[in-house]
Amino acid sequence: MPPTPANASLSELVADLEEEAVLAQVQACLAGGHDPLAIIEECNQGMRLVGQKYEAGEYFVSGLIMSGEIFREVVELVQPLLSPSPGAVSAGVVLIGTVSGDIHDIGKNILGMLLSCYGFHVIDLGVDVPPAVFAQKALEVRPDIVGLSGLITASFEKMKETVGILRQRAAAAGAAFPILIGGGMIDEQICRYVGADYWENDAMDGVRLCQRLVESKT
Repeated sequence: MPPTPANASLSELVADLEEEAVLAQVQACLAGGHDPLAIIEECNQGMRLVGQKYEAGEYFVSGLIMSGEIFREVVELVQPLLSPSPGAVSAGVVLIGTVSGDIHDIGKNILGMLLSCYGFHVIDLGVDVPPAVFAQKALEVRPDIVGLSGLITASFEKMKETVGILRQRAAAAGAAFPILIGGGMIDEQICRYVGADYWENDAMDGVRLCQRLVESKT
């Protein structure tokens, strides 16, 4: 891999997996009064570049994981500056978790942090969440959106089972909520297979989708 130019943009640094340089530049931007959301957006552009490198065979799964860790660290630096003020109205409630049999949580955690940055109330059930637990919590809190995460291919069957139980129990209780799935290997075909309403494998696109879904209910 060629060296990153000294004047590289934040997105380029993320794309080149330059962790220390990324965090140093983010801290400098925050100290200089830059818009925190603009910083996140630029880092997200870098994440998309990483995805392109992976598709082109330049990066392996380890590169995806490392970029996710870098992005998580960026969001943690930025998040305190975006904390909602006391009494602020929530943008909506999103229930998220990684499905049973899967313990990967980087993507889920990034989405959860970004949703919080944008004013959503996020309820995170963690990893390896059984379908019945998802359904029970969904009926308890009646979220605006339910998000299921899964990275490994074996998680798709559990996603399908979880979606089925969520739909069945929600219908019996007279409730309904859109179901969003996400993960590095998720696509339209997987979405149709598991029976979800929407899919995303980009965290910022996931935030924007949640915003549109909540706005459509008002």
